[in-house]
Amino acid sequence: MVERDRIAALGAVLFAAGGPVARERLAALLEITPEELEPLLGELERRARTIGLILLRHGDQVQLATLPEVGPLITRFLGNESSRLSAAALETLAIIAYLQPVTRAEIEAIRGVDCSTALQTLLAHGLAEPIGRRSGPGQPVEYGTTTFFLERFGLANLAALPPLPAELRELLLAKQSTH
Repeated sequence: MVERDRIAALGAVLFAAGGPVARERLAALLEITPEELEPLLGELERRARTIGLILLRHGDQVQLATLPEVGPLITRFLGNESSRLSAAALETLAIIAYLQPVTRAEIEAIRGVDCSTALQTLLAHGLAEPIGRRSGPGQPVEYGTTTFFLERFGLANLAALPPLPAELRELLLAKQSTH
């Protein structure tokens, strides 16, 4: 299969999948190595933007999604309103996004209030998920963001998050480490 055909096949598979797909699975499907897959993903990412799509990368998974700037048009077309998150949920989500992996106790130490309702909202909306357990007493659950978070906020990956001012990042990390 020539490269042009592999890129078309890759795009078609990701479109049909409708969700995140592991890079390893894509490479196996295309009968190439993971190293050979990366340039194909790069070219697909470049081409996708020309038709209103973006390639999301989250950990070892990739997904095609619509560009954020066409979101209002798609919402109008589909005839639905997106649900709004509370300020508490958005604050909790920001802490998770910037400090992941992070525990509930660390989030609460930073916010200064109980975050269980906000955290449950984020889990229910598929924006955050448990990603492991911290070693140590009680082995608390660690939370991180999801591929859907990237899609919903129009981010290609976590590196695309807007940078935090240094003093705010230091304050967050200081509060996190005191707990």
